[in-house]
Amino acid sequence: MERANATTRPDTPSPPRPTDAGQGEVRAAVASEAKARLVTEGISVHYGATLGVRDVSLTFRDKTVTALIGPSGCGKTTFLRSLNRMHDLSRGVKVTGRAVLDGTDIYASGVDPVTIRRRIGMVFQKPTPFPTMSIYDNVVAGLKLVGIRDRRLLDEVAERSLRQAALWDEVKDRLKAPAAGISGGQQQRLSIARALAVEADVLLMDEPTSSLDPQSTMRIEELIHQLKDDVTIIIVTHNMQQAARVSDYTAFFYEGNLIEVSDTNTMFTNPREQRTNDYITGRFG
Repeated sequence: MERANATTRPDTPSPPRPTDAGQGEVRAAVASEAKARLVTEGISVHYGATLGVRDVSLTFRDKTVTALIGPSGCGKTTFLRSLNRMHDLSRGVKVTGRAVLDGTDIYASGVDPVTIRRRIGMVFQKPTPFPTMSIYDNVVAGLKLVGIRDRRLLDEVAERSLRQAALWDEVKDRLKAPAAGISGGQQQRLSIARALAVEADVLLMDEPTSSLDPQSTMRIEELIHQLKDDVTIIIVTHNMQQAARVSDYTAFFYEGNLIEVSDTNTMFTNPREQRTNDYITGRFG
């Protein structure tokens, strides 16, 4: 494939870049030394006779952020949902290939999908708190589901998780209030706290800020930067500026295929593939 011309047309937006290219290179160098946390090998997803994702192999390194980008319908969310067996919940969907978490194939016979979803948490496009439950009960719901009833332990986990989600100071005086009574941005951070409470190793985020206002979006992005000290994060986003701001690596999907993956600075300044360049410069999307 011919490399993209470095000169963009006057009517084409310039590709988004990390705020500090040098800093982006340093982040990528550090990230490349991190161990692999989750590895996919030839993942394909079939919806009946329709192939949604074709033969995707990717490595997600520990304590890094990887952004999945591409036009609508290109397979980003389909692939994301394969990483914690969410497709098991949909009739007629078949996943082939391997997704290996710390050496264990999550699709192997005998592997409990509920356990996998505790270790690989998911935050959806719209906040998904349990609206009639209290803020506190939302956070500890996963722990109670597996039989933990020790109130002191639950209190400790609730506070720790809400602090990790940058929400504690805002809700600590109303933990018993219904989750439906807080803002959309707070509800999204509550959803993140719920995933953190069960000590997830990987956090999947499917356009987590698409329904939020700019200020809430900024808070979530700041939170992503903080959380990657503890967890591996994989985020689907249509916002190129967001991908450039928050991620160490970026993977570009098109028509169900993984076209290329690289450190984020390289992806947005010197992509290998013409289709990638055309997408990030706004020629299609």
